[in-house]
Amino acid sequence: MPPEIAIAGRKIGPDHEPYIICELSGNHNGSLDRALQLVDAAAATGCDAIKLQTYTADTITMQSDRPEFFIHGGPWDGYSLHRLYEEAHTPWDWHPALFERARRHGVTMFSSPFDATAVDLLESLDAPAYKIASFELVDLPLVACAASKGKPLIMSTGMANAAEIDAAVQTARKFGSGEIVLLHCVSNYPADIADAHVRTVPDLGARYDCVPGLSDHTHGVAASVAAIALGGAVIEKHFTLARADGGPDASFSLEPPEFAALVRDCKDAWRALGRVHYDTLGTEQGSKTFRRSLYVVRDVRAGEPLTNDNIRSIRPGLGLPPSRLWSVLGKRAARDLTRGEPLAADMFG
Repeated sequence: MPPEIAIAGRKIGPDHEPYIICELSGNHNGSLDRALQLVDAAAATGCDAIKLQTYTADTITMQSDRPEFFIHGGPWDGYSLHRLYEEAHTPWDWHPALFERARRHGVTMFSSPFDATAVDLLESLDAPAYKIASFELVDLPLVACAASKGKPLIMSTGMANAAEIDAAVQTARKFGSGEIVLLHCVSNYPADIADAHVRTVPDLGARYDCVPGLSDHTHGVAASVAAIALGGAVIEKHFTLARADGGPDASFSLEPPEFAALVRDCKDAWRALGRVHYDTLGTEQGSKTFRRSLYVVRDVRAGEPLTNDNIRSIRPGLGLPPSRLWSVLGKRAARDLTRGEPLAADMFG
């Protein structure tokens, strides 16, 4: 049996419908009202979970004028780390309202903590799982802290090499419940589709005996659907009300209709996988009528031979199967045969 976990009672694994996580990140643009609208809109897409990020600028970085504290290139070019995270963070006093809003919609909410104090906050809100972001995968004390709560742990692997993933998995299993999801991830914003390498998704599952998935930063839904087709069970994708409204992650986030399409297409892709079979499905039985079969295409008098001129393989499929043609040719009609009759075994001797 492939591995599976459960979050808030929902079973997650390759044998279950894909688990789609809607990542709100900082696309609330500093407005609690907009954050609540994001939760409402996310719930309406049919996603399985909504995810926040729990940090403050001072818990994730520090103010400094040193050059390494500034971003060069990409959507946040010129920002200091402190300024970016000050603008993008979800204030901690918003969390209770956001969790309550998600509960009202019947949608699971959890978050990515970025330090132990964030874990404590999320524990107080009864978060049913924890997500370790790619950039924090190497922070083994944080992995241990989140894992120690005994809840499922989802970890993104962007930028990580095999040794770093090994260390994170070993730490999570040592300190936690052992319920682990590993998400293949390309930590580029947005990521080029050619860099997606979604064949890594099933390899993560096999290599670490865990539930695999994809944290998808590419444009569109193709990489996510491909990951599901290859055996992934979890998809995480960023979400916004409208890219035109801006926001830290808006440029690589999906708008509500697009996210609804992601949910639909991933779950359809999983349903399409089905099982290996070579039998006629019950739903195919009616179509058998439109196969080819042997028919009388010219009148044949009793005693005349059956030839390629008077017997042919045509649709529909009510006569003898076409494979019988070779054994039928040269036989003589047992009675007068009329054009349009399906050929049967008692019609020739």
